[in-house]
Amino acid sequence: MKKLTSLLLVVVLALSMALTGCGSKTKDKPVLKIFNAGEYIDKSLLTEFEKAYGCEVIYETFDSNESMYTKIRSGETYDILVPSDYMIERLIKEDYLAEIDWDQITNKNLLNPDILGQSYDPDNTYTVPYYYGTVGILYNKKVVDKEDLADGWELLRNEKYKDDVYMIDSERDSFMIALKSLGYSMNTTKEKQIQKAYKWLVKQRDAMNPVYVTDDVIDNMISGNKSIAVVYSGDAAMIINENKDMAFFEPEQGTNFWTDCMVITKTCKNTELAHEFINFICDADNAYINTQYIGYSSAVQPAYELMRDDDYKGIAAYVPRTGYKKDEVFTYQSNKIRKRYSELWTKIKAY
Repeated sequence: MKKLTSLLLVVVLALSMALTGCGSKTKDKPVLKIFNAGEYIDKSLLTEFEKAYGCEVIYETFDSNESMYTKIRSGETYDILVPSDYMIERLIKEDYLAEIDWDQITNKNLLNPDILGQSYDPDNTYTVPYYYGTVGILYNKKVVDKEDLADGWELLRNEKYKDDVYMIDSERDSFMIALKSLGYSMNTTKEKQIQKAYKWLVKQRDAMNPVYVTDDVIDNMISGNKSIAVVYSGDAAMIINENKDMAFFEPEQGTNFWTDCMVITKTCKNTELAHEFINFICDADNAYINTQYIGYSSAVQPAYELMRDDDYKGIAAYVPRTGYKKDEVFTYQSNKIRKRYSELWTKIKAY
């Protein structure tokens, strides 16, 4: 009876170990942890990468560069981040990023040279460009008078279009609009200029009754719910592709030329796998699949050209303006200036 009991215990123990995975001889898969903006990758590529490299990808999203930074600052660790230019500059200054080993990026020759060497990382020591674009005005050609476009950003204060405007719910982009309309740098730290921009936005709010939106602007403008919206060029291309009544322009006063990049953190636990992922995303075929899903201008030149000449043929928004002297890249802000803009933006929206 004791022998039978012992045998049963062995069988039960063996079954338990099999069910829990204990005692397995197979090694754990390597893990890659990625932090990216929402809806900013075709997730089928993550699955393909996992299959190709026998790894597990943990993929999380953020809704703004600032919320991403807050999480990193709190001690959360990731292997790869996809931040924007001004946040990259901050992460470099605060020593969060590891250098890119370009010898491991075999697809580097596919990257658009015009997007490399931006001011926040002149030698691309820390960054591999992902997507780029501008901020501009999307408008309904059947509603907005063509001659009004000459006003540039002031179109957003033309009372002919009151209650018919979506503003972007972003303090930096919104202040950029006001500062550019006033003829100032969007990176100004001068209090008088910031105050004038604040008053510009307050007057616009009171006169126009705009709705402040983020990604929901896409579906709203495809549906034609309003006639004017401040949007990123990539979103504009996607909207125009669905609604041919819409068109896009970049005001002559200048705008924000932005780039988002893939970076590797200093806390990365598997830098070789991180480089493999970045190189995988820079593959021409993968970049095209990704761009079809996202709709933004890819830094991978073959994917960009195929999208421009095929899927988005004739859509000018997919070809963002480059090299225009009045356009600027956002730069790093000190805590004092950042707090000042944030305080004023809160006041603008609290009405």
